[in-house]
Amino acid sequence: MWTIRWGVSLLLLSLGLALAEKDPLEVQAKCGANLQDPWKTLPLILESNADCTWTITKEDNRTIRLIFSDYKFNPSSDCSQENVTVYDGDSSNATSLGGLCKDSRASAIFESSSSTLTFRILTDSAEFERSFFAFYYYYSPDDVSQQCGGKLTDPSGTFTSPNYPAFHPHFTFCVWHIEVKPKKTIHVVFSEIFLEIDPTCRFDFLALYDGPNTSSPLIEEVCGRTKRQYDSSSNSLTVLLSADYANSYRGFSATYTAESNITLTCAPDIMTVVIKQSYLQWLGYTEKDLSLLDPTCGTNTSNPVEFNIPFNSCGTLKQVVENHTVIYTNVITASPGGAVVTRQKMLQIIARCEMSSKTIVEIMYTTENDIIQMESSNNHYDISINFFKSAAFDEPVNESPYYVELNQTLYTEIALHSSDSNLEVFIESCIASPKSNFGPPNYDLIQYGCEKDETCHINSLHESYGRFQFSAFKFLKQQPSIYLQCKVVVCDRNDTNSRCTQGCLPRHKRDLSSHRRTVNAVVGPIRLKANHGALDQSDAINRAQSDATAGSQGTTGIFLVAVVVLAVNAVILVLGALRSYRNTHSGYRYQKVPGL
Repeated sequence: MWTIRWGVSLLLLSLGLALAEKDPLEVQAKCGANLQDPWKTLPLILESNADCTWTITKEDNRTIRLIFSDYKFNPSSDCSQENVTVYDGDSSNATSLGGLCKDSRASAIFESSSSTLTFRILTDSAEFERSFFAFYYYYSPDDVSQQCGGKLTDPSGTFTSPNYPAFHPHFTFCVWHIEVKPKKTIHVVFSEIFLEIDPTCRFDFLALYDGPNTSSPLIEEVCGRTKRQYDSSSNSLTVLLSADYANSYRGFSATYTAESNITLTCAPDIMTVVIKQSYLQWLGYTEKDLSLLDPTCGTNTSNPVEFNIPFNSCGTLKQVVENHTVIYTNVITASPGGAVVTRQKMLQIIARCEMSSKTIVEIMYTTENDIIQMESSNNHYDISINFFKSAAFDEPVNESPYYVELNQTLYTEIALHSSDSNLEVFIESCIASPKSNFGPPNYDLIQYGCEKDETCHINSLHESYGRFQFSAFKFLKQQPSIYLQCKVVVCDRNDTNSRCTQGCLPRHKRDLSSHRRTVNAVVGPIRLKANHGALDQSDAINRAQSDATAGSQGTTGIFLVAVVVLAVNAVILVLGALRSYRNTHSGYRYQKVPGL
């Protein structure tokens, strides 16, 4: 049976390829028309000085969807003189939905909210053959072909075209929005793409956008039979599937995973930092802009960017602390070559390896502008800490820094990212400090698993995450920032004697329970809105001193790096005030469907 079905699929694919190559579609030479068919393809050829209008009219309560899947303008044309404009209604009394011109890259999709949809094509006087391929159809949300797509927020997952591995319905239109935790990127693998074959993907196509919606930059449009892998540059990615009324095939099957932009691995005599190339591009840097404390040491690979940093060279700082632990620290800093000023995000990576007789702990601070976030891992544990906008914990805070009102309730989640479903976390302690190195003064929110602050409330959950909330406060003496450092215990879910099951221990005692490991997580700064607009000078000095302490107490190497970073931040703050005066060229572009 499988062999017969496979043979039929190949036969249909061959027929589809033959039809695509022969292209039996009749080219519409007429300049404009009134259209009332429930669906129609419009292969258009226009010459110079054209001014043509097509009007699509429907009689029922369905919506008109118009898709320009392929177009070729005069490459030397001006977008203000040669373009396509689409209107919601007739052109005499209608709202413009946007348009496209030679600068457009992706397929353009428009939808009506009235009974009429109109598009107008203008060409300039240059002698050049312009070609357009558009098709439209009517649909309603109840159509089976529209009941697909959705939002994917798990750290990993699988999604497929409707009916996969059977043929997808005609007029399929699906949009998937993938969003993972902040500071992560998305890697998606299409194990199979099987759509109608066409050299320019006019009929059926799969489009990927690097961002939260279809207005984000296009990564690629693809059709035919192939396999693909893609990476986003941020924590969101959008996938769109569009099909017309003929030649359906299997569609696609895909899996996605959330990945870290930067990873740190500590070996007995070397640390390795790997930075995703897409993340650097998003920040506006290349590997040539990165340097270690010793700038003579460079990268080992360029995609991804990899630093292999020896403990005994390249400026690595060594510190011996109590219980015979040795800490090795180095700093990766991004600086645009030859630039005096910059409007790019500041990037600094402080990598630390803590070596003891029994364990190796990997700690990495990443700074972007004014925010410091630390990711710590031991035995491959990946812990993150984030603020959320409400008690539902469904919308993370992405502002940098996080400006709040005095006494505002702050919702905090500490999550363990692991494929091991038998692991759970317990918040052992959480302290607040005005300094990122957590020097005095300190204030206890949680201690020994107990709520120490009267506004603090812990959600007691035996899950892969711990949650608590507290009211925003400020330190005396006008300290403008607050940083949080929480100690998290990772336990086996099935262990009834673990620290996670003991809960609050009001009196500190030696912990004899079994657990996998304690891990620290840091986030900040939180700032009161009264301090919005400028970083207090004393806080800036504390930040510089904190970065120095992260590498070595009293060591001048990292302190000098922190001072340089402080100076760059000062320049960025001054230039930021001028940013609103920068003019942008609007040009013609297509407008995406609202909500996609």
